[in-house]
Amino acid sequence: MSVTIQDHSAEVSAEIKAALLRGLEKIGLVAEGYAKKLCPVDTGNLRNSITHMIDEQEPAAIIGTNNEYAAYVELGTGIYAEGGGGRPTPWVYQDAKGNWHYTRGNKAQPFLKPAAADHVGQYRDILESELKNG
Repeated sequence: MSVTIQDHSAEVSAEIKAALLRGLEKIGLVAEGYAKKLCPVDTGNLRNSITHMIDEQEPAAIIGTNNEYAAYVELGTGIYAEGGGGRPTPWVYQDAKGNWHYTRGNKAQPFLKPAAADHVGQYRDILESELKNG
């Protein structure tokens, strides 16, 4: 009687990693879609800048934007700033047309955090499906 032991752990590990990355890519696309649906729209610039990436080292799906005013929309400004860190006093500013405006800030209109946090069960299901069927 002869027993031969073969080590396929490298292949199994590679398949698990590939399934995980496929799942994260699907999650990134779905989360990006939710963020775009939740994003307030004026010109469409902010919504169009929302994207996702996969960090293979973490591993994680990351949604976000490089838009310069995205944080102000997501977190609010002035007296409405999330966590109370905004400017406590009102201020005035002049727009591009030369008109003056008085403000105490803008209320937060979250679109990234809810896109990630409100669908955790769905994201888990996507990962489980990829790992089982991938």
